[in-house]
Amino acid sequence: MSVSSVKLRTLYIMRILLEKTDERHTMSAADIGKALEEYQMSADRKTIYSDIETLAQFGLDIVQARGTNGGYYIGAREFELPELKLLVDAVQASKFISRKKSEELIKKLEGLASEHDARQLQRNVFIYNRPKTGNETIYYNIDHIHTAILNNRQIQYKYAEWTVEKKLRPKRGGAFYTVSPWSLTWDDANYYLIAYDKEADSIRHYRVDKMQQICVTDKERLGECQFRDFDLGKFAKKTFSMFGGYDEEVTLECDNEIVGVILDRFGKDVTIIPEQGRGFRVKVLAAVSPQFFGWVTGMGGKIRIAAPGQVRKAYREYLQQIIEGYS
Repeated sequence: MSVSSVKLRTLYIMRILLEKTDERHTMSAADIGKALEEYQMSADRKTIYSDIETLAQFGLDIVQARGTNGGYYIGAREFELPELKLLVDAVQASKFISRKKSEELIKKLEGLASEHDARQLQRNVFIYNRPKTGNETIYYNIDHIHTAILNNRQIQYKYAEWTVEKKLRPKRGGAFYTVSPWSLTWDDANYYLIAYDKEADSIRHYRVDKMQQICVTDKERLGECQFRDFDLGKFAKKTFSMFGGYDEEVTLECDNEIVGVILDRFGKDVTIIPEQGRGFRVKVLAAVSPQFFGWVTGMGGKIRIAAPGQVRKAYREYLQQIIEGYS
């Protein structure tokens, strides 16, 4: 047998062990020899033992199980099955990943497990009842943004919005946006770019799946001062559903039963002040906007805006406009 064939045989044995074995499914030397025949190769037991020893020296975690049904199997892998299940769940839950790409990514994740564990991953896959983007260019968008951040460059792109015909239409008449990208974040199963907008002199956020024709420019990024003390966690907490508004410290009166909602939204660092009865007060930094008011309304009267006065007034006007729409 040529040197090339010997090397290939060892690699095929590694593939066989990775694909077909785990701690519940072992293979004897005879089993491995039979599996090699599928690759038009053959080897006696002594040769297989030698190749397994070589792979173990290389660093592959090959465990030998003793007993009646003994054999060899792969022990530790790069990803354990619970980790792969977690990644599969993340892919399924991501609205910014298209259905086609979800299937491709999950198939690749299955390849990191034995074929037996891969079946467990397949049984957990429920893609088709989840809303998914149809924008296949998002992966290239993310790559362009990472490249710009790495090379300290600004980006240009067109930003789109949905029409009643369910089509994306560029905003500003198709004009290009120019911003300095600083971070990417995942919120409510969508991907967002966090960037500095020189024209508005502020930190802005943009849905990556709505960005079109992204290109990296030769201009250096701006906004270093604005991002020096930037806290992405705080930014996400006060920016409801990733819609903007003006920042304001708001006092909320809440029923005790929704304390979990408050902690989930604003974090456990907020100060809860119990009040007589079944309620409490809390001060939070919020982006005051129709989305914030909609969130308060959605609590069905279990949250009331106590202060400041101008926010209470704006909320009453918001509710009045809704009522007038039904008159």
